[in-house]
Amino acid sequence: MKRSLSSRACRVWLASFPVALSASTFGAVSRAQTSGPSAAASSPVAAAPVPAQPAVVAAPGQLTAPAPAVEPAEPFAFGDFTWMNGNYRGHKAVLESPHVTPELLVDINYTSSMAHPIDNTVVGSTAISRDDEVTLAFVGFGGDFEYDNVRGRLLTQFGVRSSLVPRNDGSAMRGQFDLDTALRYISEAYGGYHWDALHGINIDAGIFMSYVGLFSFDNFENWMYLPSFTSDNTPWFFNGIRLQIFTSDRFKIEPWIINGWQTYGKFNELPGFGAQAQWRPVEWFSLISNNYLGWDTADTPGRTRFHSDNSVLGRYYNRPDSWWFPKAAFSITVDFGGEQGDGVTPFSGQTGHNDPRFPANCTNANPCQQEFASWMAYNRLWFFDNILAWNVGGGMMHNPGRYLVLGPTGQASPFIQNLSTDGVKYVPASNPFSLNPGSSFDAWDIETGFQYMPNEQITYDLEINHREASVPFFAGHGGVTAPDGFISTAVQTGWKADLVKADNRVIAAMLVRF
Repeated sequence: MKRSLSSRACRVWLASFPVALSASTFGAVSRAQTSGPSAAASSPVAAAPVPAQPAVVAAPGQLTAPAPAVEPAEPFAFGDFTWMNGNYRGHKAVLESPHVTPELLVDINYTSSMAHPIDNTVVGSTAISRDDEVTLAFVGFGGDFEYDNVRGRLLTQFGVRSSLVPRNDGSAMRGQFDLDTALRYISEAYGGYHWDALHGINIDAGIFMSYVGLFSFDNFENWMYLPSFTSDNTPWFFNGIRLQIFTSDRFKIEPWIINGWQTYGKFNELPGFGAQAQWRPVEWFSLISNNYLGWDTADTPGRTRFHSDNSVLGRYYNRPDSWWFPKAAFSITVDFGGEQGDGVTPFSGQTGHNDPRFPANCTNANPCQQEFASWMAYNRLWFFDNILAWNVGGGMMHNPGRYLVLGPTGQASPFIQNLSTDGVKYVPASNPFSLNPGSSFDAWDIETGFQYMPNEQITYDLEINHREASVPFFAGHGGVTAPDGFISTAVQTGWKADLVKADNRVIAAMLVRF
């Protein structure tokens, strides 16, 4: 993110995001790096000693001038954090101006499953959607705006993600005004204010990125294009209010009051509450913790959801003078959560009732298990002056109750088809995948790939990915739409969506950011 509120406030405003440091911030980093011990020792000739100057003593009764005030250090401006997973890798904003910094993101992918589903549909991801097709996944344009401590950000959301992301939000079904249509073309939109207190305080209201699950919603900032389940099944955005408090130049606390768990509206009467804490004690290490408490199941106001998301990142090798192998880093993320009340419990209970025709009878006396436990780990090596990077990673997730599983689409969708071709009628799927309490779901994935980055504005990504689940979940060759793959074809009695337990695919992508 880019800001120019003032030499300090600008960078406080921009460094507030865990995924991006401003151009001004990196200017500060550059100056610090060129004024350290290495710069002082660069000359081979010893300088002549400078004669000591006599001390100036104030005359009796004369006041000495006060020492100039020392401003608090700028948050996260003491190092170069472009190596971090989920963080912007650019060192300056190409289009930065004093009050407006425009931004343009373009994300295009081509992915091919070994199953080659006949309807060209991908199941179980928010990063990829169409198979065996060149897909304009995401186009966002807008920017950052600031004047006299007032700040704002707008980023649109066009491409397939404008359909892919809202379909998972059931809160839009509550009440009127079609929230998923009204807001589907907005990725970020908020306004706020900055105070020069402590090391910076910001308050914002609107739609903002969550960074739960470490990976950024902008794939340009991520080490891999397709994230593991820990990231893909947790929120990309929140709708509400946040307060960012920088208590030092290395620590931030960010409380939230939000409508819900990646929701445009609220499922029940209470909002969701949460906070992020981020600590970067040194340039090569970062610790991030996101925690949430909410009520996110329709018609169950007594069911409480809690979630803890924790990431550690480390750059364990750094040789800037090495052209062929300059650095290496890792990221590890561990999540745990659950739901309690209104017939469910996170620690034990009924599970394994996976047939939607025979759901479990969940009661307070005999509750069903609702739990989320997951982890993911990645390692990245940079080569050839940071132009090429090799990544390897994977993870797993355990989610009895399936309350965070990304439901399949088409005739396997657990959601009513509010974007169907049947006018404005909401049409249920013919054989939906069960997301009922009492069901079970376990999954794991492994992937590896390369990213080619000839400059800071473009990334070419090529990776292979294997995902596997304990129940049929991914799209098989028959697809999830209709016998011939087209939504215009009538689905006859007896036809079922073709779901399989494993998915193997190749992903190629081009990502551009200005």
